[in-house]
Amino acid sequence: MRIAIIGFGAAAIGFIEKIKTSNHEIHVFEKSKDIYSTSISGIRADGKLFVSSGMGGNLDVNLDLQKELVDYYINKTSEKTFERGSSFTNIDRYKEFYSNGFMPILSEFYHLGTDQLKEVLYNIFADFKTYKNIHFHFNSNITDIKSENNKILLSNEDSFDHVVVSVGRSGHRLIKSIIKKYPDLILDNTKVDLGIRYEVPDHIVNELNKEMYEFKVKYKSKTGYMVRTFCNNPSGYVVTEHYDDFVTVNGHAKLNEKSSNTNFAILTTVSLTEPFNDPIGYGSHIAQLSNLLAGEGKVILQTYNNFKKSHRTKKTYRVLPTLDESKFILGDINLAFPRRIIESIVDFIENLNKVIPGISGKDNLVYAPEIKFYSNKLSNEKFHNLQFAGDCSGETRSIIYATAHGWLIAENILKK
Repeated sequence: MRIAIIGFGAAAIGFIEKIKTSNHEIHVFEKSKDIYSTSISGIRADGKLFVSSGMGGNLDVNLDLQKELVDYYINKTSEKTFERGSSFTNIDRYKEFYSNGFMPILSEFYHLGTDQLKEVLYNIFADFKTYKNIHFHFNSNITDIKSENNKILLSNEDSFDHVVVSVGRSGHRLIKSIIKKYPDLILDNTKVDLGIRYEVPDHIVNELNKEMYEFKVKYKSKTGYMVRTFCNNPSGYVVTEHYDDFVTVNGHAKLNEKSSNTNFAILTTVSLTEPFNDPIGYGSHIAQLSNLLAGEGKVILQTYNNFKKSHRTKKTYRVLPTLDESKFILGDINLAFPRRIIESIVDFIENLNKVIPGISGKDNLVYAPEIKFYSNKLSNEKFHNLQFAGDCSGETRSIIYATAHGWLIAENILKK
């Protein structure tokens, strides 16, 4: 069978690893110009792998497979070095968060680091290249696909028996073109996460960082919105992410280079109802409005005290930003974000301060926009020979779950 994979990220890696020894002919189409320009997950990733049944996606992925995939990535490093932590195994810590209204998320964490992740990706690619049935096509931007005569045709006019789309969240243009042609692929498309990247001095969260590396909690705010932490980076760096028509903020951590600050996302999940059907468009609009205020290619930076009081920030004080000053402008995020989102985030931080004293410090830094798109939840049943894998499917939100999704799809093909 002739199989095409669109995008070479985590889901594609899981799929290829499972099916590479079969007699199927595999063609990988990646829009990056070469392997050095490709990322495992999204535009940037810091190599954070976790084993958990409470986060990472909607799939039923058993813990044994998750651990197997963590080992797979670790074994692709030359030094086999990583940072590790387990969240909320300390029962007293769990009770402390829980009694203050938070829902702690249990997980094991393995951190490879942004600096080591590129080596991991190259080593995986080098292994796949040794198989004669696997063919890579870089600089290949597939813009559309269609089903015709029991085959799947790509926009480059190539035809395949089976196609796996694994373009991640950044591949929303391809996904949009597909669902425009086949709207009944959509199972759900009402959610988007809007929020900020929060940066504090290490000493405020040093005890938590040492104990569990990444604390993940959810909290139902007074507005009714669910707010959560995401992507904690001890001694890390704030960075920007460039999409086709807007810029957002993100964070990462390196294994060998450290800052004096910790950053993490605070995200508010917005679930809208019919007739609304474009969460990506809604989130993109807010990102574009933020960029309009900040200037081309920049994000907004504000102190927490000014963020809370809707005052424009003109100067930062005790906390020095780790994001390059050429990539942000000091301003007021309140001019771009809906008030209910702002109120939800402030409520979250003020209550978090009861458990982590100093987290609501007036000089802590707030960057915006940070937006995580829930891709449309897509059906893998409409076409027997077309599957959506990883974050673009709406089923996963992490490297390990996306890898597992690709693995499970390949396993199903092999069984058939």
